[in-house]
Amino acid sequence: MEAFITLAIGVWQIVVVVLLVLLLFGGRKIPELMRGIGQGMKEFKKATAEDVDDEVVDDTEEPKKVKDGKE
Repeated sequence: MEAFITLAIGVWQIVVVVLLVLLLFGGRKIPELMRGIGQGMKEFKKATAEDVDDEVVDDTEEPKKVKDGKE
């Protein structure tokens, strides 16, 4: 529990991170960066959903009978 307390993010840490982002990228670039991150997340979700749809189980085949440990 002590490790969690030392790793907790406080208000001042968030303020410092926001100020650093503003200084590095400027106020005009931040919406473009957020838009790019959102599009990337949407593409990732779409790709993972397509991957799940591709894994269709074929139930039409009957299982092979095993006789004496040989197929």
